[in-house]
Amino acid sequence: MEFVAIDVETANADMSSICQLGVAHFMGGEILEEWKTYIDPEDYFDGINVSIHGIDEMTVRGAPTLPVIADQLFGYLDNRVAVCHTHFDRVAVLQASNKYGLRPPSCVWLDSARVARRAWEQFALRGYGLASVCSFLGYEFAHHDALEDAKAAAHIVLAAIERTGIDVRGWLRRVEQPCAKLEGTSSSRAVAHDGNPLGALYGEVLVFTGALEIPRWQAAAMAAKIGCSVGEGVTNKTTILVVGDQDTRKLAGHEQSGKHRKAEQMIREGHPIRILRESDFKELVNCVG
Repeated sequence: MEFVAIDVETANADMSSICQLGVAHFMGGEILEEWKTYIDPEDYFDGINVSIHGIDEMTVRGAPTLPVIADQLFGYLDNRVAVCHTHFDRVAVLQASNKYGLRPPSCVWLDSARVARRAWEQFALRGYGLASVCSFLGYEFAHHDALEDAKAAAHIVLAAIERTGIDVRGWLRRVEQPCAKLEGTSSSRAVAHDGNPLGALYGEVLVFTGALEIPRWQAAAMAAKIGCSVGEGVTNKTTILVVGDQDTRKLAGHEQSGKHRKAEQMIREGHPIRILRESDFKELVNCVG
């Protein structure tokens, strides 16, 4: 039983802005090797992101850029199962690779959040965040450190294997099947404001703000297809805010929308909201759709 677990931290809402990377290589249920590095994203650091992971311009001064460490990273990922918690780290790696004209890693991705939703019934619909699942499992870790988060995702997979007897290859098949609570549910509910219960991101509540390239109704339909419920405003239930690409940059004279400001304030208060650019949202849909 061999796999690698990976996690990244980003400098801002652009998911290609990777500023820290952590990888843990597991063999037979034990860590074979681990690697963590800061990365110069060649991009600005948003205060919201810094408040979450504590990494800023000074932290990455003198750190390598992604092309410098790409061979080492792909050496871990290529021809292996790559575990990450939710699909966001996967999208970040793909977007960062595209940014520098690098090939994508040749690996098979396994989402440990989807594993948790099928291994433990209480996480089928909600509460399957990394910290929440690890708290249930009694696994302590330093959240928002890339290596710590990577090892936490791996622990979830290992715990699920022990609980169910399904090995890593078996989980690659199992996550494509419905959660136990959703078996027999029709996918006809995939409308603009109700997430498809068979979608990979069912349980996420997504809100759009700013100027989007595609019509808002089309974006909502795309979100619903992969399982997200689409809300009109940012509330305590919101888990994802998608912002028009041009609105994620702090341009002179440009004001954030009220939804964006509210989401950032809620993040400061501890609410687990992820802010995505529209282009990263589209890549997410491509990955899991």
